[in-house]
Amino acid sequence: MESISFINNYELYIEEIRSVVKSELFPIIEELKEIYSHDLVRPDSYFLGTQDARGFVWSLFIKKALYNSDLKEF
Repeated sequence: MESISFINNYELYIEEIRSVVKSELFPIIEELKEIYSHDLVRPDSYFLGTQDARGFVWSLFIKKALYNSDLKEF
């Protein structure tokens, strides 16, 4: 998957996360929505597939969740 496909689907990936997390975590979702998706990847970035791109967004979500909590690691 090329970077432009990731950029086009970024909002979809965020909404998928929103659909499966508790409402207490919605502020983190809103923080992710504020990130300009072009800033996350370079033009030559490449993902192996949709799962890889989703995993990247999930990792952003988890990092923000950990940063915003008292739990800093698993």
